[in-house]
Amino acid sequence: MTKIALLDYGMGNLHSAGKALSTVGAEVSITNDPKIIRAADKIVFPGVGAMRDCMAQMHEQGIDEVVQEAAFNKPVMAICVGMQALFTESLEFEHTQCLDIIPGQVKKFDALWTDEQGAPIKIRHMGWSTISG
Repeated sequence: MTKIALLDYGMGNLHSAGKALSTVGAEVSITNDPKIIRAADKIVFPGVGAMRDCMAQMHEQGIDEVVQEAAFNKPVMAICVGMQALFTESLEFEHTQCLDIIPGQVKKFDALWTDEQGAPIKIRHMGWSTISG
C-alpha cells in the first residue's frame, strides 16, 4: 500500500483530501512529523490562506526543509497555496520567500494584462463577492 504524508502545518483542507486518498487505497498520515514525511512514498501538500502565514507555519514546525528535500526524490502533489509555496517567492501581499523548488514568482493577477494581440486576458473570478438586491 502506498504511504502518503498529507502535510499538516495548520492550514489546509486536510480531512477531505485525506478521505479521498484513503478511498483510492492509500495509507494516509496527516502529519507534521519530519520522520513520517521522510518515510512516506509520496507527499500531498494542501493549503489555504496567505503565503506569508503558510511559510511561517512551515518554518516554525520545521517541515519546510523536509519538503525541500523530499521534492527532489519523491512525488509531491501540491494544491492551491501548497503549489504556490513551491515557487521561489510570492508577491501575494508582501514579498515572501518560498521553498524555491520551482524557479519563479507568484504574482497577483493584474486586470490590465494583455495577450500577444493586445486583448485583455480573461481572469477567472475566485473568492467571495457581495450581492446586493
